[in-house]
Amino acid sequence: MKRRDFLRGLAGAAAVPAVLAGPLRRLAAAGEPEGLETIDKPDAEWRRLLTPEQYHVLREEGTERAFTSTLNDEKRDGTFLCAACNLPLFESATKYDSGTGWPSFWAPIEGRLGTSTDFRIGYPRTEYHCGRCGGHQGHVFDDGPPPTGKRYCNNGVALRFVPAGEPLPELLP
Repeated sequence: MKRRDFLRGLAGAAAVPAVLAGPLRRLAAAGEPEGLETIDKPDAEWRRLLTPEQYHVLREEGTERAFTSTLNDEKRDGTFLCAACNLPLFESATKYDSGTGWPSFWAPIEGRLGTSTDFRIGYPRTEYHCGRCGGHQGHVFDDGPPPTGKRYCNNGVALRFVPAGEPLPELLP
């Protein structure tokens, strides 16, 4: 193998994680929900609409510190919405205390989440995101309670809570 071919191969391999790590990775992911009208906004508009912490989690796939979200202790009946676009993602009946420090649910509202495989920490995890705006919500694990055995571990900053009896806000364009 010639040295320049070897170096070209290294350069190409180095570019792959950068391409896969960003929000565009979700566009090619299996597990996209069907029937939802998706929205796509320029990065500058997301930065204007979201707080810096929301932007970091929802658009850069960050994670908030454990035990910092007020939603972790939310016990009222209601609906949890995507903080970026207002799509209802979880009902309070599926929320439980996982002890992890993040709001956790054993099931989403059907057809509302998309999934992709995340390798950022060296092994594969299933990441999930809002099926409408692509906002990163968290990761799903197989250590949850019955009836699903799933734990949807969500960043609280990526959600809004609407108590039962209050009208749900319109979906954001």
